[in-house]
Amino acid sequence: QVQLQESGPGLVKPSQTLSLTCTVSGGSITTSSGYWSWIRQPPGKGLEWIGGIRYDGNTYYSPSLKSRSAISRDTTRNQFTLQLSSVTPEDTAVYYCLGGPSDWFSGYWGQGTSVTVSS
Repeated sequence: QVQLQESGPGLVKPSQTLSLTCTVSGGSITTSSGYWSWIRQPPGKGLEWIGGIRYDGNTYYSPSLKSRSAISRDTTRNQFTLQLSSVTPEDTAVYYCLGGPSDWFSGYWGQGTSVTVSS
C-alpha cells in the first residue's frame, strides 16, 4: 500500500520560505498516471489545493499561489517537495501531501504536518 509522510519545520518566520518534503513508500512517483499533490487546511477553513507534480515531472499550481509556489521532486529518494516563499501568518495551516492514479484530489493521503507562520 502506498504511504506518504510529510516532513518539515513546524514554525516559519514571516517573509521566509516554507519548505516541506513528502516521502513516498510502497509506490513510485514516476509510475505512469501518478498525480502527487500538496493541499493545505488553515485553521477553521476548508481544504485548499496548492499544486502538484505528475509522474512525468510536469507541475501545476493553483493560480492564487502560483507566484509563490514551487514543487519539485527527487526520483532517487522517491520524494517531492513544496517551497512556498514570502510566507505570512495567513499561510499557517496543516499541510498534506497526497498521491493517486487519477487526479489531484484523491488517493493516498499523508498524515499532515502543522505549520505556523509567526515571528
